[in-house]
Amino acid sequence: MNQSILWHPFTQHGLGVAEIPVVRAEGAYLYTADGRAILDAISSWWVTTHGHCHPRIVKAVRDAAARLDQVIFAGLTHDLAQEMAERFLRLLAPRLPGLRHIFLSDSGSTAVEAALKMAIGYHAHSGTGRNRIIALEGGYHGDTFGAMSASARDAFTKHYEPYLFPVTHVDPFDVNMLEVTLKARDAAALIVEPLVQGAGGMRMYAPENLAAMAALCKRYGALLIADEVMTGWGRTGTLFACEQAGVQPDILCTSKGLTGGFIGMGATLATEEVYRAFYGTDRSTMFFHSSSFTGNPLACAAAAANMAIWEEESVLERIRAVSECHAAAAPRLSMQEKIYNIRQCGTILALDIGTEGGYLSALAPRLRAEFIKRDVLFRSLGNTVYVLPPYCTTAADLERCYAAITDVAHIVAA
Repeated sequence: MNQSILWHPFTQHGLGVAEIPVVRAEGAYLYTADGRAILDAISSWWVTTHGHCHPRIVKAVRDAAARLDQVIFAGLTHDLAQEMAERFLRLLAPRLPGLRHIFLSDSGSTAVEAALKMAIGYHAHSGTGRNRIIALEGGYHGDTFGAMSASARDAFTKHYEPYLFPVTHVDPFDVNMLEVTLKARDAAALIVEPLVQGAGGMRMYAPENLAAMAALCKRYGALLIADEVMTGWGRTGTLFACEQAGVQPDILCTSKGLTGGFIGMGATLATEEVYRAFYGTDRSTMFFHSSSFTGNPLACAAAAANMAIWEEESVLERIRAVSECHAAAAPRLSMQEKIYNIRQCGTILALDIGTEGGYLSALAPRLRAEFIKRDVLFRSLGNTVYVLPPYCTTAADLERCYAAITDVAHIVAA
C-alpha cells in the first residue's frame, strides 16, 4: 500500500481510503481533479459561511498580499488590523456591546487557550485566588492542551489525560449542578459552547439554560467564556449564539467564520474589566501570550471583507432561508425508519442514523463512503449526520442533502 507523505487530521491512513484531490472551489461546491462537483454540506469543517472563494474576500486578500506580508504584532500594527477591529466592534455594538478588546491569534484552539489564560490571569491580578475552570460535559474546545483540558474526556483526549490540568465538568442540562460547583467560590471561569456542542455530537440545549448559567456565574463571581468558534457567524441563526439567550459573556472566542472561512484566524474578545486587570505600568502583569502570526495582514483583510459582507449584504436572510429549509425537511426525515433524534438550531440540522453511537462508531466510514458516492460531502460524528452548509446553498441543493441522507440511512443502517 502506498503511504501518503501528508499526515491528514482525524484520518486513519491504515484503512487505505484515498483522499480526493480538489482543484477548485466556488460557492457551495468543491471541484475535483477527475471532474466531479461535490456539494460541501458541512462548510469544509464549519468554516465557509458565504461560499467558497467569495469574490469580495478574494479581492481583499489579493490586494493585501500585494503590499504587506507578516508583520510582528508586538510593538507594531497596521491599518488592516485596525479596520478589521473597528468593523468587528461595530457589528457587536447592538448585540454584545460589553466586548471591547480583541486579541488576535491563528485558530479556534489558540483563541480558547488565550481565553483560559485571560480568565486565570484576571483572577491572579485581581487577587481573588480563583483558579479553577468549569466546563460542560460533552464539550469540545480544540486540540491544544488547555483546550483539551476543558473538553470532554473521550476518544479525543484519552491518551493525553495524564497531561491535562484538572477541570470540573457539569451537565449543560442540569443548572443546579453548576450552582453547587460555583458555591465553592474558587472558580475562575465557566467555558461553554453556547446552544450547540459541535464535535460532541451536535448536542443542543435551550437558550434558557445558557441564560441561567450566565446568571449563576455573575452571582458567584466566575467569568463566563463563550466558545463561539463553531456557533458564531450566523450558524445558530444569529451573528453569535449568545444573543439568543440575552447573555453578555466576559470573554468570547471566535475563528472559523471570522474570515468567512477563507484563511485561518482566531480572536478572543474581552470586556473592559478583564482587559484592565492586565493594564498598567508593571510589565509583569501584561498578557504573556502570542502566536507568531498574530495580526496576520492577509487574515485581517479577509476578516474585514467578511464583516463588510455582513454589514452590507442580506446575510441574515440567507441564513433564514437555509434554516427554513431545514425546518420543513425535519418532519419528513423524522418519518424515516432508520433516522432518530432530529434536532435543529438555525442553519444546523442534525440527526442520528441507526443506534450505534459514539465517535468511533463503525457506521462513520460507511456513511462517508456512501455520501461521497453521491457527490455530497458529509463527515459524520459517529452515527450523527449533520447538514451545516454555506449560506449560499440553494433550496435545491439542500433537497439533495436530505435525499442523500434518506437514501444512505436505509443502506447503511439496514
